[in-house]
Parts: sequence; C-alpha cells; structure tokens
Amino acid sequence: MQEGKRQKQIAAVIQQEMNDIFVRLGLNMIDGGMVSISSIKVTPDLLEARIYLSLFKVADSKATMKKIQAQAWEIKKELSERVKHQLRRIPVLHFYLDDTLDYVFKMEDIFKQINSGENTKTSTEE
Repeated sequence: MQEGKRQKQIAAVIQQEMNDIFVRLGLNMIDGGMVSISSIKVTPDLLEARIYLSLFKVADSKATMKKIQAQAWEIKKELSERVKHQLRRIPVLHFYLDDTLDYVFKMEDIFKQINSGENTKTSTEE
C-alpha cells in the first residue's frame, strides 16, 4: 500500500524532531557507536509510527535497542511537546532495528568471494 501525502508529511516532521531529540538525550552515541534514524513509517490512521534505527559500530545492538525502548516514554513526551501544534494525536512510537547496512555489507562480501573465486579459476585455466 502506498503512503499518502499526510503520512509522508507527518513522518518527515517526526524524523526531523526525533533527530534533535536523540542528540539532546544523548541517544545518538551509545556504547561507542552511532545511532541514527534511517526512516520513519506512519500507519494510514496516523496512530502509530515505526522508527527504523541504524546502528553503526555498536557493540551489542540488542542492548542498545533495549536502552532506547526504556526511554521511549521520555522520547514520546519530548516529541509531543515539539509537535503539539502540528498533530492532534501523537503516534505510538515503535522502534525497529534497520539492518539494511548489515545486509548490504554481507552481500558485498559474498560478491567479493564469488569474484575472487572466478579470478583464481581463470588464472589457473590460462
């Protein structure tokens, strides 16, 4: 299902404010790694927001997600203060781990292995 115009607008507003909130609360740097908001998807009824977090060089991603979940109430409170004039109801925030980068790196490694295997095969045939 395609996102509507209002969904995209709300997602953009929430993403901008969430980036500021993460910096203010110190959630952008956890356990020596970096946490960033990769995308936000808002449901059609505008009552839920799925926040996808990208973790870079974080030692334990599950523990980091638990820390963020533990502060979800404080994050929502701060968000409601910032967007109360733009939204009637603040969506329920759900945090998800965005493992797209991990998947990309894994696929690149596989392609490198395939290419190196082909290079050694062609060099032995010559």
